[in-house]
Amino acid sequence: MTDQFAYSYPSPLEGYGDLEPLTDERNEDGKSLKNPDTGILSKAYEEFPDPVSKGRRGGFDVHIYHFQTNPDQVAYAKALHERIRREFPELRIYRFFDQPVGPHPVAMFEVNVFTPAQFGAFIPWLVINRGQLSALVHPNTDIEAGRSEGAEEERNHTQRATWLGDQIPLDLRLFKLWKEKERSQGEAGKRQGGEVVMNTVTYQISSPEVWNE
Repeated sequence: MTDQFAYSYPSPLEGYGDLEPLTDERNEDGKSLKNPDTGILSKAYEEFPDPVSKGRRGGFDVHIYHFQTNPDQVAYAKALHERIRREFPELRIYRFFDQPVGPHPVAMFEVNVFTPAQFGAFIPWLVINRGQLSALVHPNTDIEAGRSEGAEEERNHTQRATWLGDQIPLDLRLFKLWKEKERSQGEAGKRQGGEVVMNTVTYQISSPEVWNE
């Protein structure tokens, strides 16, 4: 379980403080609340909210798991992998892993989505078609200068994660090692009086993009 005190959370009402109070007026069904009609749709229909990435990495990763020692799950996962490639060819779909990889404790394959429209189409489809398999949906976020890449990835895989089906505990030790590597590189850079550029490709504890190579 994520430590609720590990992160800070800006108020959801930031920027809405000077508006008129909402009423309890109901719609014609007598149950749902009548909302103010501004005539403007949320920007979230067009682009992912910051800090979700809008670049080549994709805004969200979807990891679809199967137990590699369960032949029924293996067969279903392979069929699902093929179906997704055929029905959603515009998405980025990685190869089918038959063993654990990175922080993922069982076999899986990964799908990347790049727009809210893709997310809105694929995730409801997967809810219905995932069968007995579990899926992890997590954002990829742009990292501000000076912030820990390992810490940000850990948060994306935990506090910001959403699960379809049963949750499968991840191997979070990899993120701990990643953060320790960053700290040691940073301290070495300070001693040398220079800036350390993180090259995650050289790590065994590397970025999620490298886990898929």
